[in-house]
Amino acid sequence: MKRILIVDDAATVRMYHRQILQGAGYQTEEAVNGIEALEKALKSPFDLYLVDINMPKLDGYGFLRELRKQDMPQAPAIMISTEAAEGDRTRAYAAGANLYMVKPMKPEQLLQPVALFLGELEL
Repeated sequence: MKRILIVDDAATVRMYHRQILQGAGYQTEEAVNGIEALEKALKSPFDLYLVDINMPKLDGYGFLRELRKQDMPQAPAIMISTEAAEGDRTRAYAAGANLYMVKPMKPEQLLQPVALFLGELEL
């Protein structure tokens, strides 16, 4: 079963994403900031990361930059934010994101790229 780490400081957002992903058969774990996410990833790497940008302690950009420096299997990361500016998108890709999406999104908008990155969907 594919493991996905949901990194967001908002409990409602984590719950929403968890329900969508678990409903599609994925195993999820959660982290409330980049530091907690990095600790979990270093213990046991995930198959995919869903990462918010604005979080306390270590934001999404910082988390991805740190994750990408680690000598471990690297999994795709989808950065999800309410920030829709082009500069945010550019910073996300520079930090190591594989896709940038703007909240809120419908379940199918989330599940399609997730399945694609996990090798379960062909274009």
